[in-house]
Amino acid sequence: MKKLTLLIFSILLGSNIIAAVPYDHIHLTATESQAAVNWYVKHFGGSAGRFNRGDADRVQYPIDRVFYGELAVIFFEREPTGGSVGTGVDHIGFSMSNVEEITAAAVADGAIQIGDFVEFSGMTISFLEDPWGTKIELIDDPDTRGLHHIHLSTPNPDATLDWYQQIFGGEIEQWKGVLAAINYGDVWLMAASANGEIAPTQGRAMDHLGWASSNLDEFGEVLEANDEEFTMEPTPFRGIRISFIEGPDGVRIEVVEPN
Repeated sequence: MKKLTLLIFSILLGSNIIAAVPYDHIHLTATESQAAVNWYVKHFGGSAGRFNRGDADRVQYPIDRVFYGELAVIFFEREPTGGSVGTGVDHIGFSMSNVEEITAAAVADGAIQIGDFVEFSGMTISFLEDPWGTKIELIDDPDTRGLHHIHLSTPNPDATLDWYQQIFGGEIEQWKGVLAAINYGDVWLMAASANGEIAPTQGRAMDHLGWASSNLDEFGEVLEANDEEFTMEPTPFRGIRISFIEGPDGVRIEVVEPN
């Protein structure tokens, strides 16, 4: 296993768990960002908002995101080139106490239900596709409410989670004792075996995932130590810095450096 530089990650005392880099956002694609924001708030809660870092005190940016605690679901305003299914990020999940009621309301408001309701370990689960092509899992998990997980689709789940652990830290564990996952504080990153070929995420309904780094220059050394590199070097944007890398299976990943 390649060594990580200690410039970003520290080894927790008395263990071999690598300290996790904070998760930041999920970037979806929709034909109208304001309509998508309203739809997600209506059905999955959260708070509508706008870019609020860097020079946001001088510029009034449009409402294009929903905040779930410290995490954001952000929308590109453009036509998706395809749905999330078939890419390296199959779906995202929300934990709600009334899965059947929310499913019915979302379907009446343009979503498509995928399959029947499922009971798993005492939890009700359903799958939807939102009006712009992102697959969504609704799960009644009382241990984690709100934005619950990101579910990767990959030929080799173990190797894929190992990659995310190497780059972003965290501990790989068994969610509910049955599914390998990394807990990034407010959201789970899960991985399951893919069926068929996998398309890159860029341009699709689920365009990219996003983490935050306190220093992108030091994060670049983490990448170098793991034989990875930026696909877009750290660049000033709206008073902060942003960068992109590519994860396994063509998953586009943004790493931001907030002020």
